[in-house]
Amino acid sequence: MKVAIYGAGAMGTILGAYVTRAGYNVDLITRNESHVEGMKKAGAQIIGKANFVQKVRALLPDEMNDKYDIILLMTKQINNVEIVKKLLPYLSDRGMICTMQNGLPEKSVSEIIGIDRTFGCAMSWGATMIGNGVVKLTSEENRETLTFSIGKFGDNDDELFNYTVEMLSTMGNVIVEENFIGARWAKLLVNSAFSGPSTVFDATFGEVAKNKKSRILVQKIIKECIEVANAANIKIEPIQGKDIVKLLDYNSCIKRKISYLIIPLAIKKHRLIKSSMLNDIAKGRKSEIFAINGVICEYGTEYDVKTPINDRIVEVVNAISEGKYSSSWNNLEMFKDLL
Repeated sequence: MKVAIYGAGAMGTILGAYVTRAGYNVDLITRNESHVEGMKKAGAQIIGKANFVQKVRALLPDEMNDKYDIILLMTKQINNVEIVKKLLPYLSDRGMICTMQNGLPEKSVSEIIGIDRTFGCAMSWGATMIGNGVVKLTSEENRETLTFSIGKFGDNDDELFNYTVEMLSTMGNVIVEENFIGARWAKLLVNSAFSGPSTVFDATFGEVAKNKKSRILVQKIIKECIEVANAANIKIEPIQGKDIVKLLDYNSCIKRKISYLIIPLAIKKHRLIKSSMLNDIAKGRKSEIFAINGVICEYGTEYDVKTPINDRIVEVVNAISEGKYSSSWNNLEMFKDLL
């Protein structure tokens, strides 16, 4: 099979290095010229919780000339319509796209190439771009932490789907989800709870969980996400073997206190992650906040569930991206009335 990782930033580079090392034929494609040049010269250099260098085939989008059976889409989903249209000439006759993005990206992709050529995967680990071919794995390097939840979106080609599962299994633990929308919501819950606040405060997930006031925000974001999912009749699946709804939801004072105490433990293996939205904002790009916390707000409006914390997170991150505020712990003041 011919495979491409389109949008080979931090996570895409690490994934590409692992599966290439396992013997798979994968192209790493990104518009980051210096990163491509660094990988061409010295390979993909993985540091942090893993430490190895892997020779890879790195390309700029303009250098693409093959047709791919599988494209792992790892760009920001806010550009999906434009990007997927550009990728159409590079798909083989039966080629499929696997969305490996935040939020709920399958709908926008399937509207262009069809549901039978679209499937999705939620990744539950993190990485940071250093640059020039160097990326940092910020989650623990073990199969319990490097996890993938994958599922079909239509009547997908079984051979291509199974090939993707086998390929991803060379890096971590792959769970084939029958209730894929529930798995997506599990990842959405974690992303909204930590990526949004991480961007607001310029902090790691661990720092957000440690601070007593920001931990309350995390707890309330999680509660809103669960209530919205319940109203939409969506069953949130376990993530990395843990039933996060059972652990973190609460309907009593005692359960709320237990939930509060569990949060730092729940994110411990990913405590060094910082939201990629911080990097996007620093580079003048639009943030993905509307595709993360914004999704909870949209569903809340549709199903008549109030989401004041998520609403405020979206508002503040959007203002930061527009240059009205800076990411800082001082921004806790903007949530004082909600705490």
